[in-house]
Amino acid sequence: MKINLKQLFSIVGETKDISCEVTQDVLSAVNGFSFASPVRIEGRIYNRAGVVYLEYSADFTLDVTCDRCLKRLERDYHYDFDHIVVPSLSGDNDDYIVAEGESIEMNEIAVTDILLQLPGKMLCKEDCKGLCMVCGCDLNEGTCKHCDHLNTEL
Repeated sequence: MKINLKQLFSIVGETKDISCEVTQDVLSAVNGFSFASPVRIEGRIYNRAGVVYLEYSADFTLDVTCDRCLKRLERDYHYDFDHIVVPSLSGDNDDYIVAEGESIEMNEIAVTDILLQLPGKMLCKEDCKGLCMVCGCDLNEGTCKHCDHLNTEL
């Protein structure tokens, strides 16, 4: 969703509400993650004292596979983000969103923010025990003869 900010840059006190979705066709291009739902975005862009702020929340569901036990599950996420938006910028600075042509692309901003927030390791639960290295049984459901043998040697 492209959002024009010309009026927001010009008028102090101006506010624009945001309500949109990043659709499955856009999310299918994101490598390494499987989105089970569109990303729902709610927020606002406003000019306070000549500075334009973007504040929004993103809600979505991912299809994930636990990195330890390989169990598949759906996990809901909610993240809040805020940025300062500028019409132009000299030099490199990752602290600001640059509104090229006085517009921002909300889908691109949201996907980038989400990818930077998601955990590097997906687990079904914090204390997941994983799989037996010998037979592959799920150690969350019990032990096996291989694990019992290894524990007695220690």
